[in-house]
Amino acid sequence: MYFSISFLNLELITYGSPEYREMLTLRYKVLREPWGLDFLQPDLRNEQGDAFITYREEGRIVGCCILTRQSPEVVKLRRMAVHPDRRGIGVGAKLPAFAEQYANEQGYATMVLHARKTAENFYAKYGYSADGDVFIEVGMPHVLMRKQML
Repeated sequence: MYFSISFLNLELITYGSPEYREMLTLRYKVLREPWGLDFLQPDLRNEQGDAFITYREEGRIVGCCILTRQSPEVVKLRRMAVHPDRRGIGVGAKLPAFAEQYANEQGYATMVLHARKTAENFYAKYGYSADGDVFIEVGMPHVLMRKQML
């Protein structure tokens, strides 16, 4: 189903759908393959209750992220990926903006995320604040970031 907010091409997709499988391909290319990582089936099964957001151009998914409920008030933004050919043109800004609007509509007050240290400034530019010390996740330095939503 498409949502008509101020961004076109953004879509919520369903776990296990053909669109979900296409999103997995993008996630693998951007978030796993460069570091020699693969998906673990138990991790993918745990995604069944999540919200999947994609950004399409010319019929293909070029950006994505996942929202995972942490509590009735807190949702976690995870696995944000933008195709390397589509970086620097605003796709990365549209995904969290759409995710925040969707999360607000679902009643969440706070969004958290684990940002790779190299992406901390990107998220800070959109109102996320670091919360705590740097930690290692999937072999890379990350920082917990949070944003209070309206």
